[in-house]
Amino acid sequence: MIDFELSEDQQMMRDMARDFADNELKPVSQKLDEESLWPADILKKMGELGFLGMTLPEKYDGAAMDPISYVLALEEISRGDASCGVIMSIHVSLVCELILKFGTEEQKSRFLPPLARGEMIGCFSLTESGAGSDAGAVATTAVLDGDEYVLNGNKIFTSGGAYADLIILFASTDRSKGHKGMSAFIIPRGTPGLEVGTIEHKMGLNASGTSELVLTDCRVSKDLRLGQEGEGFKIALIGFDSGRIGIAAQSVGIGRAALEESIEYAKVREQFGKTISSFQAVQWMIADMATQIDAARLLTLRAAHVKGQGKRFSKEAAMAKLFASETCVNATRLAIQVHGGYGYMKEYTVERLYRDAKITEIYEGTSEIMRIIIARSLLK
Repeated sequence: MIDFELSEDQQMMRDMARDFADNELKPVSQKLDEESLWPADILKKMGELGFLGMTLPEKYDGAAMDPISYVLALEEISRGDASCGVIMSIHVSLVCELILKFGTEEQKSRFLPPLARGEMIGCFSLTESGAGSDAGAVATTAVLDGDEYVLNGNKIFTSGGAYADLIILFASTDRSKGHKGMSAFIIPRGTPGLEVGTIEHKMGLNASGTSELVLTDCRVSKDLRLGQEGEGFKIALIGFDSGRIGIAAQSVGIGRAALEESIEYAKVREQFGKTISSFQAVQWMIADMATQIDAARLLTLRAAHVKGQGKRFSKEAAMAKLFASETCVNATRLAIQVHGGYGYMKEYTVERLYRDAKITEIYEGTSEIMRIIIARSLLK
């Protein structure tokens, strides 16, 4: 039996996120983008409302919500502002959930409550100049010296890296073992030897604080290693599975924003003595956008459902991320087309949505990597 009805709690969380997006995010999203502003005040409010600890147990001040509630809320947040959406996705999926799954009780008690309340914002740092899709090629090293690891290396493209309070960072503790020698660490901001390098100027998601991180003899207590030594690659892959559901939800939200802007514009824009909503060409673009977005949402909800059942969901997450991200890019492209010349102007929301959309096909696994994951799952 398939039940498409949402529970009262799921509807409540979705509606609360929708109201927050309409009243708190959309009015400032243009300013956040134009001035590349880190949304500190907004994140504080999101923490107070429970969005940043959605899937954590109540004992750690979390909201104890299921994965479906999470993706519904994340879709709405991303509809309001995609930068806030990706900050939330990384914070929940790649930081909170990994500490919950692999952390010691001391680590959970120390970090999860402030993360859940939004008093700390977490980020995830794996990518290097020579380690993108090939995550196992990490060159940053972590050498044990007594009760501390000494880390040296450079990380790039760390979303939130310029401002986050806590970093889940990956380094090699044994280069001879390749990806099996990678370990994960919890590094609080302000740790000596950790510095923010270049803050990136990007095509979109300009409020997400993407930066380089430089580690120079950065000393991290052995107590802050996440999981066992050599488990880093496994931890990263498990995080990516959850993170891809988050990016799928983000993609649906951006696509929905593009659809809503297109419908609103088509109803008021006049050409040849009538609104363009009466033209079949425009109607078909809107119909295609709506159908593809709905399909992307269903794939995302299915992946969240499988995760909530405690089953392996790598294939479902990859399918959702692949289809939703490509749908997002196509929907924002069509939104520009519906708007015509105005869609190319920065004062129109769809211009920003188009720029924000493209990265969804790249980060947390490119579309090409998603296809590899799906094919291997089917053919093994």
